[in-house]
Amino acid sequence: MSGDRLSRRFAACEGRAALVTFVCGGDPTPDLTPAVLEALVAGGADIIEIGMPFTDPMADGPAIQAGNIRALEAGISLRRLLAIVADFRSRDGDTPLILMGYLNPLLAYGADAFARDAAAAGLDGCIVVDLPPEEAADLAPALAANGLHLVRLATPTTDERRLPAVLDGASGFLYHVAVAGITGANSASAADIGAAVARLKAATSLPVAVGFGVRTPEQAAAIARVADAVVVGSAIVELVGDAAARKSNDLPGEVRAFVSTLADAVRSARERQSA
Repeated sequence: MSGDRLSRRFAACEGRAALVTFVCGGDPTPDLTPAVLEALVAGGADIIEIGMPFTDPMADGPAIQAGNIRALEAGISLRRLLAIVADFRSRDGDTPLILMGYLNPLLAYGADAFARDAAAAGLDGCIVVDLPPEEAADLAPALAANGLHLVRLATPTTDERRLPAVLDGASGFLYHVAVAGITGANSASAADIGAAVARLKAATSLPVAVGFGVRTPEQAAAIARVADAVVVGSAIVELVGDAAARKSNDLPGEVRAFVSTLADAVRSARERQSA
């Protein structure tokens, strides 16, 4: 898929890391989600992961769990989320959108039907947190047949014996989960991240993105010096929740302002390193 949006975006980021941002689809409401997505782009996000709210988000910490609850209570569903994606894509033909979530809603939708509708809406791929390679026989071919990437996860416990299975059929990029545990809970050291990225890049030509525990511009910059992409999620979802609780008159503006600090840090990280 060398000519797809995701590959083009990584190519356009040559010489620097990409900033990947995550928000829960439908949070704080489905009606506000399009403005939040546009705020991410305006703030400097290169790639967007849009979360598929689920009632049992076992890999997610309190911030994203709360975002899931807000979105579900506001009436989000997978079909409505795909409609939001289609609406976004009608105005933005360039920013890659990756759906991130859990397998159960996809199975309920049907693998072939989901892949067809996701491609038609303008998604670029999926990250399915609880889908091991051995259980991907239905979903992976359906995604590939519709030109969608299946982004796989590697963790600190993915050793040399396990890594080939993780990489088999992976596309788009490889998402390195920097810490064992749930999202937003802890942060890994720069040395550990650097060693992990080097090991993964020796095994694959896919770009390596690093996430889980990245909350500040400083942390994002440290990762941007060694990885191909930096993923920030919980801090953005927390901001959305806080702004919604305060009934902010400019929730998208707050998102844009925060993301711009991350984007500035990521874009200048390697320049400062070489200075």
